[in-house]
Amino acid sequence: MSEANEKEGVESTPETVVDTAVKTDENPSLHNMPELLKEEYQQPADDETDIAALTIEEALNMLTTSEKGLTSDEAEKRIASYGKNELPEVEENKCLKFLSFMWNPLSWVMEVAAIIAIVFSNGPEPFLCNLENPPADCNANQPPDFPDFIGIIILLILNAAIGYYEESQAGDAVAALMAQLSPECTCKRDGEWKTLPSNMLVPGDVVMIKIGSIIPADCKLLNGEDLKVDQSGLTGESLPVTKKSGDEVYSGSIVKRGEIEALVHATGVNTFFGKAANLVATTAEHGHLQQVLSDIGAFCMSYIAVWVVILVFVVYLEYRWYYRAGINILLVVIIGGIPIAMPVVLSVTMASGVSELAKKQAIVTRITAVEELAGMDILCSDKTGTLTLNELTVDVPTTVGGVSAEEVILIGALAARREGDPDAIDSCISVAAEKQENGAMKLNEYEVKSFFPFNPTDKRTEAKLVSKTDGHVLFASKGAPQVMIDLAHNADDIREEQEKLINDFALRGLRAIGVCKKEGEDGVWQFIGLIPLLDPPRHDTKETIDHAIELGVGVKMITGDQVAIGKETARRLGMGLNFHNAKIVRQQFVEGVPIADIIEQADGFGEVFPEDKYTVVETLRKIKNGPFGGPHVVGMTGDGVNDAPALKVADVGIAVADATDAARSAADMVLLTPGLHVIIDAIVGSRKIFQRMKNYATYAAVTTIRIVTTFSLLACIWQFSFPPFAVLLIVYLNDGTILTISKDRATPSPTPDAWRLREIFVQGFVIGFWLTLSSVVMFAVLTYTYWAVDTLGLKPLVFQDSVFDPSRGGVNISTYADTAGFCDSECRQLNSIFYLQVSITGQLVIFSTRAPTFFFLSLPSYWLMGAFVIAQLCATFIAVYADWEFTAMAPIGWQYAGFVWIWSLIWYIPTDLVKIAAHWIMNGNPWHSVHQRQFVGGLNINGGQSNMGSRKGAPNSRAYARASARASRR
Repeated sequence: MSEANEKEGVESTPETVVDTAVKTDENPSLHNMPELLKEEYQQPADDETDIAALTIEEALNMLTTSEKGLTSDEAEKRIASYGKNELPEVEENKCLKFLSFMWNPLSWVMEVAAIIAIVFSNGPEPFLCNLENPPADCNANQPPDFPDFIGIIILLILNAAIGYYEESQAGDAVAALMAQLSPECTCKRDGEWKTLPSNMLVPGDVVMIKIGSIIPADCKLLNGEDLKVDQSGLTGESLPVTKKSGDEVYSGSIVKRGEIEALVHATGVNTFFGKAANLVATTAEHGHLQQVLSDIGAFCMSYIAVWVVILVFVVYLEYRWYYRAGINILLVVIIGGIPIAMPVVLSVTMASGVSELAKKQAIVTRITAVEELAGMDILCSDKTGTLTLNELTVDVPTTVGGVSAEEVILIGALAARREGDPDAIDSCISVAAEKQENGAMKLNEYEVKSFFPFNPTDKRTEAKLVSKTDGHVLFASKGAPQVMIDLAHNADDIREEQEKLINDFALRGLRAIGVCKKEGEDGVWQFIGLIPLLDPPRHDTKETIDHAIELGVGVKMITGDQVAIGKETARRLGMGLNFHNAKIVRQQFVEGVPIADIIEQADGFGEVFPEDKYTVVETLRKIKNGPFGGPHVVGMTGDGVNDAPALKVADVGIAVADATDAARSAADMVLLTPGLHVIIDAIVGSRKIFQRMKNYATYAAVTTIRIVTTFSLLACIWQFSFPPFAVLLIVYLNDGTILTISKDRATPSPTPDAWRLREIFVQGFVIGFWLTLSSVVMFAVLTYTYWAVDTLGLKPLVFQDSVFDPSRGGVNISTYADTAGFCDSECRQLNSIFYLQVSITGQLVIFSTRAPTFFFLSLPSYWLMGAFVIAQLCATFIAVYADWEFTAMAPIGWQYAGFVWIWSLIWYIPTDLVKIAAHWIMNGNPWHSVHQRQFVGGLNINGGQSNMGSRKGAPNSRAYARASARASRR
């Protein structure tokens, strides 16, 4: 039904629809695909009608409906019959999801350790009986290592349970907000256009499909403009296909061009998408985090593997340890060295961050986008509706050829969609026309025969109208001024004058809309004037851009408006004025300069097409001038279907409030509040999250180096065999404490951040070796000397008499050799002492790795501090009181516990000096970074003045320099 007929309440006759609905084989129904002819995809017999082969009239009759749509009562009945327009929710197997947290390389190593403990630890003892005085049971095999096996399994289950719970909580928070974004459609119910949730559609409904819409159900097109539809997600076709009146379109397709009414004929599981969901190709996208996890895991496992090989050669071939003792020391190295909690800690940290961002009305649809947002150094932004309010008002038009300003507005309104869901330009021009004298009456003098809405390719609308008084035909068109000038029959004669007017408008921040008319079918297009529109910037945009630059993020404007309008908007916002026409991005070189250099240095582009936005973003991502020498990390904001390709290719695609369904589906983050100020909160929040993850990664590297090196050296030098279960206790307490780092205080980086694995690994070696030295020296002091007894008055321990035995000529012998491989009461206390020392220093190092300089300058959260206190109280009480023969630990009393605490604290204090020295060698003065972080931490997101101007140079360089300069002044 045409717009004019709708207005008058006159229904189209069958003849008018049949003439345009003759079906050809040009667009055969996808429901007849061979893949869907299998039995499992077949519909019931009474539904097996090829809707594509029917005329529009036959389809309407088959569905017992009309072009006026259904009544609300009838729709309710059909919902009861057909069900809602949604696919049955595939319930995630919670058991498999839980087990997935134990399915990663680090967990595999721990699972191997568990198998070793239960299967291989009870093997033969080939060397024990070679001793001079072998024990009576030297020929007896040792029982399986049940304590270590059970401990490892419980550790894996606890890690999985925590990760599952936290990720589920974050998922529920995001799902609750995503429910606010449930797709809606414009549907004709009770003869009126209404906005309804898409899941309430039923067969027989009439819907309006327009550019940017995701088609809500399988439909047959009625009367209107041809559509360009992107079916790539369903069929794999790379280019949009043309759909005409009478053709079939499919749920999930995206409208790239056109606007038309359509008849819903299949919903939910009966749609093509519903029947062939398993045929739809989807690509799982992951952030850089997965690779980082792999790299850190590979580093830890490689280091462990090196020491495992050394230990096998030394303890078995050189020292001839018996079988079980060798297995025990290998378990110590594997269990203590593998950062088993790393996937869970990083997932929990990101999940907690996603929940925090959700509270600020920023929905993260891809969790790893948090990590990429922390490294974003360039933000490309659409102008209309993002930087500006998209609330247009009409200024005084210019005229050509003696027409009046009122007629220019009238013709512009006739070329606009005035019913259904008009866009902002159509709406403001129509309102302006209706406010003129007798405006509404003049608009109703014409009947709309056809209407072609705006699309990003043609950049104009066109309406064919017939006068209700004398029947003469009038064509009205409006659109981009350059396009409308080219449309005019005398384009060359008027171009120079009109382009001057366009530039004058642009310099005043006005957007010009060109208007043309054509009298009769055989007439010529006449350019009649320009309608200037004002779209003011949002009140917070200037401050938001200021803060983005202060955070080291360069902002580029990418707009379909004229370059002059973009520059004027940029001037008002304090942005740079280095703007280009987008046509230059379609070239490889401009005057010998590579286009990549031009794009990188530009502040904005005007008159862009969707493919130009895509090209700009993709080009920037390939330029290796980003954070710490890597490629740029590019964010893209947008709201329209023309932004969707660029949103998809960007590292962080951000759909702003009121974005189209196509833009939201392509984005990694969806904003629920207007404007860009939420992005600043998201950037700062993501950098805090990223800092927590880096802090943990450094801690994990330190822990691996420290535990593996310590116990391997003690075994290789002094044949000291530490019990595996004691290491498990350390891991339990460490992991429980470090999980609270997801809620720790963190100061965001002043500039875009990145994973600097070389720095993390170097810090791991430096700090890890320092802590190893603290343990090795303590072992030497306690086993080679009586210093602790003579100087500190500590109670002598039995193992000191056996290890340093004057009766044997003062020869130092190993605990292992002296006890024939069995750790009896003479060495169990030494195990408890080292258990406590490694536990204390291992957790104290958390406070060092999380601070850029001295630990006391960066206060931890109450969560982290409380967890540390509880864990170390547990560790201390275990060392003082635990008499566990199965794990070779005996009580050491409070005197030795105090000695271990003092020793650990004395060695911990210089740890920061070691760390700072390593940082200084690699990156220079660490206090410079501290000042920058203090500046960012005190950044007032809701205030501040802009002092940006025109700038030269690469955007990341400008942003970095500015952030650094501001910080250094402080």
